[in-house]
Amino acid sequence: MAHRVGSPGAATGRSVSGGDAASAELAHATALIDAVERAPEPQRPGEPVDALETALALAERTAPDLAESLRPVAADLPWRSGYAARPDAPGLERGLKWAELIGPVAPWRSDSVCLGLLLLAPGLFYPPHRHRAVEVYTLLVGETTWTVGSATRRLRPGDIVLHRSGEAHAMRAGADPLLAIYTWTGDVETASTWCEDATNPKD
Repeated sequence: MAHRVGSPGAATGRSVSGGDAASAELAHATALIDAVERAPEPQRPGEPVDALETALALAERTAPDLAESLRPVAADLPWRSGYAARPDAPGLERGLKWAELIGPVAPWRSDSVCLGLLLLAPGLFYPPHRHRAVEVYTLLVGETTWTVGSATRRLRPGDIVLHRSGEAHAMRAGADPLLAIYTWTGDVETASTWCEDATNPKD
């Protein structure tokens, strides 16, 4: 299929979590994405996204080709938010948005792979959570504190992170918004769950 924002392989970077396994999972997800042939389904309009324009302006420096493809359509993507307010993550209900392009309920339907964009407002904490799907993130914008299991790292645009099935992970955006491409494979139907016992990165 022809993707208006490109497949995750369009953004290259260094793998900082998962090593060769992250590269293999990204290749697996890309192959599944390339096999999606059906026409997009009609979607209701997405929600407004406050940090989107700032993220796109930054992406013109860190991922210019992708930014050029995204800018004409970004505001019309199916942006959603689905989390309730949490005392340990002020603004989560407003500042975390995602736009899923391929998936079980996305414009391009697939029961085997998801492809989307995640946007976190500056300074926002996305608390520890896990899901059955295997996930890979490719960071496009924003230096970010990222925790996978018990390991916390400072990531920058171009970095690639693997989350294995059931592995706890969390992230905190820095002074700029966080914009990233994500893929899910495996069990893409079961939603994420919070894991209150996982590490909480403070900075």
